[in-house]
Amino acid sequence: MKERKEAVGHCLTYQNVYKDEPFHDPNWTVIRHKGNRKIFAWIFEKEGYIWINVKVDPQWREVRRAAYASVLPAYHLNKEHWSSIILDETVPDEEIKRMIEESYTLTKPKKRKESTH
Repeated sequence: MKERKEAVGHCLTYQNVYKDEPFHDPNWTVIRHKGNRKIFAWIFEKEGYIWINVKVDPQWREVRRAAYASVLPAYHLNKEHWSSIILDETVPDEEIKRMIEESYTLTKPKKRKESTH
């Protein structure tokens, strides 16, 4: 995965999501959940590469950042809960997809519990 259209296209394969450009800046594309409008992928160009910010599971955050030089504390977001992935072809596509899926899962709407009354 290297191009913006690939990243956006992959993110749009998830259920109940949509593409948004909330900053009126064509450089920034976000992918949101329809149910709660939460963003799970921030896609933008920086330093000649496409970057994706994703929400991360804290137990994997440091492992991935240590394993891949192109997985960094998130640009412009909370660095504890979000990481940036630079699409420079040094992070395997399967790992990028795994991180996007994790972000999707961490941000999706919570199911309401049925009332017992």
